[in-house]
Amino acid sequence: MEAKAQARYVRVTPMKARRVINEIRGMNASDALDLLEFAPQAAARDIRKIVQSAIANARYTSEQAGERFDEGELKIVETYVDEGPTMKRIRPRAQGRANRILKRTSHITVIVGNGKGA
Repeated sequence: MEAKAQARYVRVTPMKARRVINEIRGMNASDALDLLEFAPQAAARDIRKIVQSAIANARYTSEQAGERFDEGELKIVETYVDEGPTMKRIRPRAQGRANRILKRTSHITVIVGNGKGA
């Protein structure tokens, strides 16, 4: 049994989000939540919410199917960060020039599943 959670248009650069995602890939879901709770990166807060949502989706899916649910057996099967749209802004510079500011966004996906079947 697998469950997926996805957050789109998260205002964090994909490179910074991938640093955190790579740390939790393949971990037990409850251990990943503990790691994300105390991670110093700002992206860890958003990723923690996504992992919690994936666990809740797994709980709901197992209840609908009438299966037994044990949160301790859930592992993070797959995680990835895709690049979202980039917002382009202008910063005024000297002598009438302008520099471009790129505000990047991310689409973050987390898939959790049973350790044995997944």
